[in-house]
Amino acid sequence: MTISPESRQKVLDATRNLKMARSAHAYVRGNTVKFYDWLQNGGHGKVPFGPAVWICGDCHVGNLGPLADAKGRVQVQIRDLDQTVIGNPAHDLIRLGLSLASAARGSDLPGVMTARILEELMIGYQEALSGDFESATNKSHRPRRIQTLLAKSPRGRWRHLAEERLDTVKPTIPLGKRFWTLTAEERSALGKMFADDSVRSTLVALRGRAKDDPIELVDAAYWMKGCSSLGRLRYAAILRLGRRKNSSLCLVDVKEGTVAAAPRAENVKMPRDDAIRVVTGAKALSPNLGERMLAAKLLGKAVTVRELMPQDLKIEIHQFTHDDARSFARYLAGVVGRAHGRQMKSNQRRAWRCDLGKNHKVSLDAPSWLWTSVVELLSLHEAAYLDHCRRYALAQTIQ
Repeated sequence: MTISPESRQKVLDATRNLKMARSAHAYVRGNTVKFYDWLQNGGHGKVPFGPAVWICGDCHVGNLGPLADAKGRVQVQIRDLDQTVIGNPAHDLIRLGLSLASAARGSDLPGVMTARILEELMIGYQEALSGDFESATNKSHRPRRIQTLLAKSPRGRWRHLAEERLDTVKPTIPLGKRFWTLTAEERSALGKMFADDSVRSTLVALRGRAKDDPIELVDAAYWMKGCSSLGRLRYAAILRLGRRKNSSLCLVDVKEGTVAAAPRAENVKMPRDDAIRVVTGAKALSPNLGERMLAAKLLGKAVTVRELMPQDLKIEIHQFTHDDARSFARYLAGVVGRAHGRQMKSNQRRAWRCDLGKNHKVSLDAPSWLWTSVVELLSLHEAAYLDHCRRYALAQTIQ
């Protein structure tokens, strides 16, 4: 299966529609526009506004997972920052709550579990805000499935990364369903970008090599990956770092930065270049990822460049149990709480915790604004999902 550059957009659109038709949870993950529209139209009017900090902007379960730093040390952090902006931290809580509640509904858990999930989410987030921000150590209790995922995380070998991402251990990118052929212009542009001194020196430094070590572009391909980002420039590249006798291979992800749809706080300054915005947000929210990223230009567009590590994994939820739902909510909210909290001063964290503790319902240990927001969004997304499936089925019938 080889996709010509002229056919890419048609295949990408069809792939996105298929992915989003598979389940309501997949639709929630892939359709961020519905969430942003709800926020822009006022959402639930009583949502509090916390300290203006860098937020993920698209904080669903799939955007959190184990990430290695430049030395291979692993922590669970936010792993996708395309929508990062300086904004209201409550928006990340609502988005994460919606994602978890949608996964619970897809696992056929009773409705009361949504209430329990939001309770655990608030507990985990507030515990994180009251934690020790002087230490990089994370002492929160990891759910068993997270422990299992981390235990499976390979330890820094090219073979593991190639098998997991490329389905081969050879230093080539196999063209097929996920990787597509490049145009001569794309290949030439990638070669020039990696040869640029600022890009080369940063990638070489991550491997602890000499600044003058060369970089060779071994292979590259267009990468069909993700869902909401389909249609942007996205490339996978294999690089050889160093001289032949003492060289090593690395896999690099090149991704176009586009304008963030997530609402930003008023009167704040952010980089106008979208790749620089993503890198800046990553450094604030996910240090392990941020220190491995850089902003560059490719074919006249802003792109982020990052070396992929074998330890970088995604949390996939195919089926929730009662215990999973509650423990995941608490733990992942703690990850987000630490990402937000490290940007705040201690008095800001205390005030924000106090604001979050207000407006609890008598029968629900979570603020009413969070409950109402998630319930409204669940109903909106369910209706939109069913309409998407109807249109998808009609399109298949016509074909």
